[in-house]
Amino acid sequence: MAVSAPKLTRRGLLAAAPAFLTASPAVAAASPWSREAFQDAMAKSGRPVSLTDAQFNAIQSRRPAALKRIESYLKERLGSADPAVMKAFGEVPREYYHYMYDGHHATPGDAYEENPKPWALGYGSALSDYLGQAYMTQVAKPQPGDVTLEIGTGSGFQSSLLSRIVSKAYSIEIIEPLGKAVGKIFAPLGYDNIESRVGDGYFGWPEVKEGFDIIIVTCAAQYAPPELFKQLKPGGRMLIPIGQPFKRGQFLYVYTKDAEGKVHSKKDVGVFFIPMTGTMMKTPAPKPTQG
Repeated sequence: MAVSAPKLTRRGLLAAAPAFLTASPAVAAASPWSREAFQDAMAKSGRPVSLTDAQFNAIQSRRPAALKRIESYLKERLGSADPAVMKAFGEVPREYYHYMYDGHHATPGDAYEENPKPWALGYGSALSDYLGQAYMTQVAKPQPGDVTLEIGTGSGFQSSLLSRIVSKAYSIEIIEPLGKAVGKIFAPLGYDNIESRVGDGYFGWPEVKEGFDIIIVTCAAQYAPPELFKQLKPGGRMLIPIGQPFKRGQFLYVYTKDAEGKVHSKKDVGVFFIPMTGTMMKTPAPKPTQG
């Protein structure tokens, strides 16, 4: 299921560029990212691309400004930029995720744009704007050792970000050709703590018996699926856009579960995401239990 980039009315949403690409020379030497490395990773993921040195360098030249944009945005909206979130944005090469899957062509030249916006992936899916992805990532408060679940894999960028911080990241995509193709992109970057599959995110990933510290939904639901609450650990957080499909008036909700298992909700920023499909479209919201 994928996100069509959120338009925040009050705070905004986000994502950015590779840290090892903009890091100190020592770090860069340890994790080289070159045109050859990029093309090799793309080929191994089944998405071959060919760039000239000039084209690749032009893309990389925009990265530092995008990272500064993200940092400023987080400071403005949330008071500070979490160093772990910024490091993750610096480590994940965003140009690797710009791809049209139904047309089978790479679009890396669109990465690190000055005015962040969503980019089409094909099959009705989109790579969300990087400011929105950054906002959601920081609000989720990922920590080392956490286990996360993303509903709506889309480009794979959101789970890639989380994987640089947490212990294990799971992701579900309902669009079969997109989910199968994106499932091949993580290994070439060495992201071996991401597990993805094709399925209906309404039901979560019940096979993970211990549940999840963070559940992040990157598509608009009409209500929060009950199964996701069951799979959220005590102390966990769930971020989910709620609202009518293809209409304004969607909001990001942040749910937290306390140590006793009671769920608390907070209505956060205004957003605009493409809808959660599958069971969500066929099943009315459960009636509230009587206290």
